[in-house]
Amino acid sequence: MASKSPSVEIEVDDRVIRVSNPDRVYFPESGATKHDLVDYYLAVGPGIVNALFERPTMLHRFPTGLAGDKVHQKRIPPGAPGWVETVRLTFPRWNRTADELCVTELGAVIWAVQMSTVEFHPWNSRRADPEKPDEWRIDLDPGPLSDYAQVRRVAAVAHEVLDELGAVGFPKTSGGSGLHVYVRIRPDHGHRAVRRAALAFAREVERRAPDDVTTTWWRKDRDPHHLFVDYNQNARDHTIAAAYSVRGLPDARVSAPVSWDEVDDADPHDFTIFTMPARFAEIGDLHADIDDPATTFDLAPLLEWADRDEAAGAETPDEPEAEPE
Repeated sequence: MASKSPSVEIEVDDRVIRVSNPDRVYFPESGATKHDLVDYYLAVGPGIVNALFERPTMLHRFPTGLAGDKVHQKRIPPGAPGWVETVRLTFPRWNRTADELCVTELGAVIWAVQMSTVEFHPWNSRRADPEKPDEWRIDLDPGPLSDYAQVRRVAAVAHEVLDELGAVGFPKTSGGSGLHVYVRIRPDHGHRAVRRAALAFAREVERRAPDDVTTTWWRKDRDPHHLFVDYNQNARDHTIAAAYSVRGLPDARVSAPVSWDEVDDADPHDFTIFTMPARFAEIGDLHADIDDPATTFDLAPLLEWADRDEAAGAETPDEPEAEPE
C-alpha cells in the first residue's frame, strides 16, 4: 500500500535513509525545505562528522519547521535504526540517565535530519570518557547593545592571549551574533577544572579589554553594552552549536568555521545553507586539523592563572547540572 506521505530515499555511503515530507518548508524566509537541509548536510559531510565525531549530541528539532515548536532533545528519538550509535550519560543529581546520539558516520546525521533535527549541539568530551573534556570552548557572546565590530575587537584580544599561551584556536561564527573559538586540550581534567581554566582566560581578556568585555555570570548584572566571554559553555552538559550546524533562524544561517584572517571581514549572515556548500567545496574543512596532536594544549598555565585569581579574592561561581529532558 502506498504511503500517504511523500518521501525520498537518500543514499549515504552504504546506508539508504528514507526522508519523509522532503518538500516541507523549514525556513519560511527563503522557502528552504527539509530536502534542502539534507542536501546541505551532505555537502559538508566530512566537516559536520568531524565536529560531532563520538561526542554526546543534543538535538534541536523542529517537527513542523521553524514556524512550529522547537524541541530540545537529549535522548535519541524513538525508532532509530540499529546502526545509529549512542552514548549513555548519567545525571547523578537527578538519578537519571540519557542515551544521546553519538555520530560516527554521516548517515547518522542525515537520519537525525529525517527526524526533524536542524541544529546539532555536541558535548566538549567524547564517549570514551564523557567526564574528561578534550575541547575548551571560548564563546564570545555579545550583549543586547553590542555590535559585531565589538565581537571582532574582542576576538583579536582573545587571539593575542592564545598566542601568548602557545594555544591554537579554531574560530567559527556562532551562527547567531557571536563567535566561538575551540582549542583542543589533553583530556586530563574534569568539566569543573576546564570551566575554571576557561574563566581564568576570560578574566584575562576582560583585563585587556575592560570597555568591551564582562565575565559577570548573571545577565541582569551585566552592562548591556559589554560582550560576555561565556566560560560556562565548558560546564558539564552545556552545549553550543557544532561547526557546520545549521541554526534555527529564518535565513538558514550556519555556524561556519573561519580563518583568523577572515574574522575582521566575515559577517555571520554570509554563511547559510545556500552559500556554505560552494565554500566547503572550494576550501574544505578549516577545522580538519583540530585533532592534530601538535594543536593540543595543556591547561596547566590557565589553572595557574585561576589559582592566582582566587588567591586575590576572585570567586568561581558554581554552575548547576542541567536536568536531562
